[in-house]
Amino acid sequence: MDKDVRQELQSLPKGLAEDVARNLVMVANLIDEEPEKAYEYSRVALRLASRVAAVREAAGFAAYTTQKYSEALAEFRAARRMTGTVELWPVMADCERGLGRPERALAMAGEPEVQKLDKAGQVEMRLVAAGARRDMDQLDAAIVTLQSPELASQSVQPWTARLRYAYADALLAAGREDEAREWFAKALEADKDGTTDASDRLAELDGVEFVDVMDALDGDAPHHEPEAGPRHGTETESEVETESEVGTATGTADAAGDREEPRPSSTDGADTGGADTDADPSERSAE
Repeated sequence: MDKDVRQELQSLPKGLAEDVARNLVMVANLIDEEPEKAYEYSRVALRLASRVAAVREAAGFAAYTTQKYSEALAEFRAARRMTGTVELWPVMADCERGLGRPERALAMAGEPEVQKLDKAGQVEMRLVAAGARRDMDQLDAAIVTLQSPELASQSVQPWTARLRYAYADALLAAGREDEAREWFAKALEADKDGTTDASDRLAELDGVEFVDVMDALDGDAPHHEPEAGPRHGTETESEVETESEVGTATGTADAAGDREEPRPSSTDGADTGGADTDADPSERSAE
C-alpha cells in the first residue's frame, strides 16, 4: 500500500485501519480485471472510513471504472475538498464527458487548475479535452488539441503511447488514413506494456486478417459419418451377451457444496461519518 495512504489510515483505530487497508488492497488488486468486485470492496471501505481522503479517491476510481460517472464525480470532489490537490482534475473532467456534458469538460480544460498539474496531468487533461471535442463532432479541433510538444517529442514517457494512439485515432476518424497509420506505428513503438491495441489497428489498416489456429484445425479435420448400426428394435448377439454379463450397479455421489468467494470484509468499528451527500454531480467541478 502507498506510504501516504498508510499514513492517512493512522488516524483510525488500529483494528479499523487494518480492515480498511484490506479492502483498499482488494480494490487495487481487482480494479483492472474485475472492476465490479473492486467496486464492492470500495463501498465497504467507504462505509468504514468515509472521512479518509484516500478511501474517497479509491471509491471514485472504482465507480469510474464501472462507468458510474455521477458517483465517481461526487467521490473525486469530496477527495479534492479534503486534500486541496488538483491531481484529480482530469478524471473529474472525464466524468463530465461520461455524463454527456463535454462542454463542461472543455470548460474545465481552460481553468487555472490545469496549470497546477504536473506534466502527466497536463497530458491527461489534453486527452480529455480532445475526447470532448470528438464528442461534439469537432474532429479537426480534436486533432489540433492533441498537437503538442509532448506529441512531437522523441522521448518515451508513460503517457506517450496513449497520446500517439489518440492522435492516430483522431486522424483516422478524419479520413487521413496514411497519417493515422504512421502514428499508430509510433504508438506501437512506444507501447512496451501493451496498454493500447495499436498493433491490431495497424493490422486492420494493412488488411491483415488474424485466424484462430484452433478454429482452422477444426475446419480441416475430416468429417466421418457415423457407422450404421442394427435397425431399431433388434439386438446383435454380442449385445445380448454383454447385457447378461453386466450387473446393476448403484452408488451415491457426495454432494459438494458451492464454494463461496470471500466477501468484502467489514467491522463494527466503522467510521460513522457517512459518505458525503452534498456533492451534487450536476454542479460545476471547480469549487
